[in-house]
Amino acid sequence: MKSRFAPSPTGYLHIGGARTALFAWLWAKKNQGTFVLRIEDTDRERSTQQSVDAILDGMKWLGLEYDEGPYYQTDRFDRYKAVIQQLLDKDKAYYCECSTERLQALRDELMAKGEKAKYDGHCQHKNLTSGVVRFRNPTDGNVVFSDLVKGEISVHNKELDDLIIARSDGTPTYNLTVVVDDHDMEIDAVIRGDDHINNTPRQINLYQALGWNLPEFAHLPMILGSDGARLSKRHGAVSVMAYRDAGFLPEALLNYLVRLGWSHGDQEVFSLSKMIELFDLKNVNKAPGSFNQDKLLWLNQEYIKTADTKHLIDQLAWHLNAQSVDVNNGADISKVIDALRERSKTLVEMVNNMKMFYQDFDDFDEKLAKKQFKSSARPVITALLEKYTQLEDWSSEAIHYVVKQVCDEQDVGFGKVGQPFRLALSGTGNAGSIDVVAELVGKERTIARLNMALDYIAHRSN
Repeated sequence: MKSRFAPSPTGYLHIGGARTALFAWLWAKKNQGTFVLRIEDTDRERSTQQSVDAILDGMKWLGLEYDEGPYYQTDRFDRYKAVIQQLLDKDKAYYCECSTERLQALRDELMAKGEKAKYDGHCQHKNLTSGVVRFRNPTDGNVVFSDLVKGEISVHNKELDDLIIARSDGTPTYNLTVVVDDHDMEIDAVIRGDDHINNTPRQINLYQALGWNLPEFAHLPMILGSDGARLSKRHGAVSVMAYRDAGFLPEALLNYLVRLGWSHGDQEVFSLSKMIELFDLKNVNKAPGSFNQDKLLWLNQEYIKTADTKHLIDQLAWHLNAQSVDVNNGADISKVIDALRERSKTLVEMVNNMKMFYQDFDDFDEKLAKKQFKSSARPVITALLEKYTQLEDWSSEAIHYVVKQVCDEQDVGFGKVGQPFRLALSGTGNAGSIDVVAELVGKERTIARLNMALDYIAHRSN
């Protein structure tokens, strides 16, 4: 059993394409079959190597490994040419020399009458030997097929025109190449977005004209923005790799994508193995899915909370490098991750929070410093500094005990000690449990930062 993902390299791998790839991949895995990657690069003007690389990088990052490919349509022009000639020889296709101006005039005329704009067969019987090549579409009967998502679909052949299968320069068009490829590559299930559903009856007629068996078809519903509009950049319709750059885990994005149009009861979180076990095209919704950035963020945080520490280290590597954070200059990264995972929505946020453990800073958040480093904080910070300088057991328990001692000795609540201490440790005030944070920051850095806080108070008082 074979499925395929066949993107056109005219842009990055976007959310809709990634979901199509995921569903086709899951179908293949569920059926213990083969997943094929095919690059449909016959549009020479718009196809770029940069887009090819973006697709391959996106598939690799998501972990959607393909069993065959990547195949490139530009390597198969001789095969397409042979099939086009076969259709011409069988009088299943013909040359057409109609000008762009004639076709536009015909289109305008039909639309003015309220009729469907389609080619009128003007060149069908001219026996031409040059121009574009058109497929001779049947004029009688219906094209009927059972879509694995949409159910039975029927289209009358009168609604279809003689589509162009080769341009005047001899290069093949999409509807021809996709049929030849899916046949030659023995694809059993063509899983794609429902923006292709109008092409399917035309492609079925091509299959039948060539005497080839049909694959099954499954057309996935569109993904809309949270406002019901077509998905765009403002909704989050950016490159899959942009989600990597923004700090999302690939498994979190896959989990989110599988729920955009497919469901298994009310379950929200699925491991990849569970997706494969439960996935069935019969459970794909017919209605469009709605993209919700907040839900994706929630899901990402859930994965960060429970992810294997080694996996998080691997995923963090790119972000640490991008932000020039050297984790060899400080605490054990595994312990830092465990201290931060509960409060990090993204890996970018986690790296930002990690910096205090590996990098020194020159100043404090000005707004917070004015609030926390008032003159009344001086005795508190002085007491912390004195006790921590003498502390030999640099553990979170001992550090916490010192904070409690200072609170008791100075007869103040925890906030009066904890808040200025937190700001002194982090520079931003954005830190978790201060005893754990101080342990990981280390004794030397903690003392240096408390001294820096005292200097700030002294400077402000003068």
